Amino acid sequence: MHIKDTKDKLHVTNANLSGSEFADVNLQSARFLDVNLSGAQFSDVNLSGAKFSDINLSDVQIENCDYTGMRIQGILVTDLLKAYGVKP
Repeated sequence: MHIKDTKDKLHVTNANLSGSEFADVNLQSARFLDVNLSGAQFSDVNLSGAKFSDINLSDVQIENCDYTGMRIQGILVTDLLKAYGVKP
């Protein structure tokens, strides 16, 4: 299935989209509920202002990112990195 140049809201339920690719897509204010993104890859993605809760982040790798204002359990990530001698 190919969706191109649409401004319609999509409601996808009980679907298997594994192996799908999203390029140049605006998902601003989108909601992801009960979604499996294991093994997914994110590159050149803007998550500023996003909120994550009840998320399994085991074995997640975060590299070459802007951590400005990012918090985990209320603690600034930049402070955590500095505490470990890592330049954010």
